[in-house]
Amino acid sequence: MKSVDVFWSFRSPYSYLATPGMLDIRDKYQVNVNLRVVLPIAIRSPEALFNAENAKRSRYIAMDWARRAEFLGMPNRWPRPDPIVQDLETLKVADDQPYIFRLSKLGVEAQRRGRGIEFAYEVSHLLFGGTRDWHEGDHLARAAERAGLELASMDRAIENGDHMQEIERNQEMLAEAGHWGVPTLVFEGEPFFGQDRIDTLCWRLERSGLRRS
Repeated sequence: MKSVDVFWSFRSPYSYLATPGMLDIRDKYQVNVNLRVVLPIAIRSPEALFNAENAKRSRYIAMDWARRAEFLGMPNRWPRPDPIVQDLETLKVADDQPYIFRLSKLGVEAQRRGRGIEFAYEVSHLLFGGTRDWHEGDHLARAAERAGLELASMDRAIENGDHMQEIERNQEMLAEAGHWGVPTLVFEGEPFFGQDRIDTLCWRLERSGLRRS
């Protein structure tokens, strides 16, 4: 069976917007869709944040992703708390990051258990769908359960696992595919960057001989 790799971040609103399409591709083209979790650019390359052009880009993204979500009929609220502890005025990233590493490792573990895109779908809808204090109570546990997973077991698995090494390898694979951003979907070595390129990827799948069911 052919495969599509999805390079994806838990802090990216466009990654969130891509999740229905990820499930749709898997179900309608009968391909494996592999979640390849990477760290957000604010962690991977914080030096890229501190320039005027990036400030413009951040302001545009803040406007555009909400507009795109409304167009798609998807909830659109910036996560509270933000998965990255960062001053959104100065763009300064805090040294202490209590959320993003756990989320990213859990995404890797979900993929290992065969439920990567389901977990990405449920958790990203929790984050960007308006659930305040998503990190508290049983919010994450219930999201994992909806994805067919058990959060406590996953937390035990990531405690001393090699999940960060896999995340680093995913970041290398993203670079090897010729891109740096998320979501980037890669099929047979060809990258398709952005939630709005899923239709183009579907066209490529059909050109490769796959048929929509």
